[in-house]
Amino acid sequence: MSNVSYYTADGLKKLREELNQLKDVERPKASQAIAEARDKGDLSENAEYDAAKEAQGLLEMKIAKLEALLANARLIDESQLDTSKVLVLSTVKIKNLSNNMQMTYTLVAESEADLKSGKNLCKFSYR
Repeated sequence: MSNVSYYTADGLKKLREELNQLKDVERPKASQAIAEARDKGDLSENAEYDAAKEAQGLLEMKIAKLEALLANARLIDESQLDTSKVLVLSTVKIKNLSNNMQMTYTLVAESEADLKSGKNLCKFSYR
């Protein structure tokens, strides 16, 4: 069973760009690092070679994870959203009644949330 994730157009674009960066830039760098380490001699006692191979393995795992995410990604069609309710991509304002401070959030999928800056809020589910 697939794990579907919902993305805005910008979120999906960022995911694709990250995957392309890993495949087109980072993967060749990892291969080059392995080749350079291999040229340094005996592979049985070559810590640099082992480290380069491990880094390549981690990179390939990350690429596979991003490919799986993209395979199960769905673009949110903003034109189909009901703006009379708070749903995905709704912009909400929250007011602290004790100090009258107001914050504005856009509700997005967990995978697109930016909790550090507080720009987007996350964790929605369809019921």
